Amino acid sequence: MIYHAERGEISIAVGGDAMITRRMKAFQEPGFLKLVDILRKADVTVVNLEMLFHDYENSWQWSGATYTRSDPHNLDDLKWMGIDAVTTANNHSFDFSEGGFLTTLRHCKEIDLPTAGGGRDIDEARAPTYVDSAGGRVAVMSATSTFSEQSRAGPGRPDFPGRPGVNALRHDVLHHVERDVFDALHKANRELGYDDVADATHRFGFRGNEDAIDHATEVEFLQNRFVLAEEFARRTSANNSDMTGIGNWIRGAQKQADWTMYSVHCHESGQTGEFHGGTRLSPPDFLVDFAHWTIDQGCNLFAGHGPHFLRGIEIYKNRPIFYSLGNFIFQNESVLRLPDEAYRRFGLGYDQTPGDYLDTRSGGGTRAFAGDPVFWQSVVAVCNYAGGELKEVVLHPIDMGYGRPIPQRGRPVLAEGDVAQGILKWLQDVSRPYGTDIAIEGDVGYIRL
Repeated sequence: MIYHAERGEISIAVGGDAMITRRMKAFQEPGFLKLVDILRKADVTVVNLEMLFHDYENSWQWSGATYTRSDPHNLDDLKWMGIDAVTTANNHSFDFSEGGFLTTLRHCKEIDLPTAGGGRDIDEARAPTYVDSAGGRVAVMSATSTFSEQSRAGPGRPDFPGRPGVNALRHDVLHHVERDVFDALHKANRELGYDDVADATHRFGFRGNEDAIDHATEVEFLQNRFVLAEEFARRTSANNSDMTGIGNWIRGAQKQADWTMYSVHCHESGQTGEFHGGTRLSPPDFLVDFAHWTIDQGCNLFAGHGPHFLRGIEIYKNRPIFYSLGNFIFQNESVLRLPDEAYRRFGLGYDQTPGDYLDTRSGGGTRAFAGDPVFWQSVVAVCNYAGGELKEVVLHPIDMGYGRPIPQRGRPVLAEGDVAQGILKWLQDVSRPYGTDIAIEGDVGYIRL
């Protein structure tokens, strides 16, 4: 007898950020129900859960924008839609402090929705969650490069517990500057007394010897590192210590699962490429390198998200890398309560309510996220494998209601006509630098290998 999993056949569907604040079961549009059917038919479907589920039991932290909270019952609707597992490492994980995050993980566990990317210490945050399916056991792992220091999970020791939080993927930034700027930075350090601070830091062992710099070619200024170069540039690289720890868990997952996937939440952008919405369309160097590295470690799929719009798709060593899948559900305008500091940011007082705040923030739907269709149009990607190898990626465009009023926008339906064509042509353009060919057939995109 041959087990089904031994055939190497599986379909894994991935989507972007799920910012769900409303129930889903009530809706009956054909385009919505067809999307639900796609999600359910995949052997395993995974999205990023960029929302916290709690009843305001814990204090909030300053986030500057949306203070994510949803009714815990909405998790049932995600499962109803066909979501089999969620990643939880992102920049909103600690909007309501450690307690809000751990409460969210508890609610997910109570309804048997597997989570990856966070936990009571760094090892729990780095560990995979497993989903058993007819096509085999899938290990899902997750990290975020965009985080607050308070949210970063830490290790324990025999006599002290670890720190709860997210699996943070730190990255190092090296600024390349020309001679005049380099000399000016050295002068600023001397005149402001920062050279003495840097010397004391090294002398008393707060930095290891590996961090020592050559002052003839490098300078550290205001906790940033600059190197003498012939032209200006910014280079980023993933933190070696984080990669070592993450690699240990990937290696272990390979021994316990038939398939492995890695997911990273990343708001940072690359230095090159076109601009859109104030950020570059290209991913940062460290994310490209990290995505390649996870595939080199044996992962079958890499799914990125974070900037809330689509970035390119690369097929690397016959395995898919999605640098950003944009949004999957975008209901960040339906949170029920907000702290006073949020209101004061827009000059609002005690007479205003959440509806006033959210409408003011978006300028009545004319600016920020609400003012640009790119944040409301994305794809669900279904990766089909046969014989253990990727055979095709099917890209289903989704429309989340750009231009509609707040009560309607944010829920995904299958895109049609001009909207679907625009989404797929956007993906063709941003994927072209990676040599990826996307065929458009009707309102669906295909990457065939």
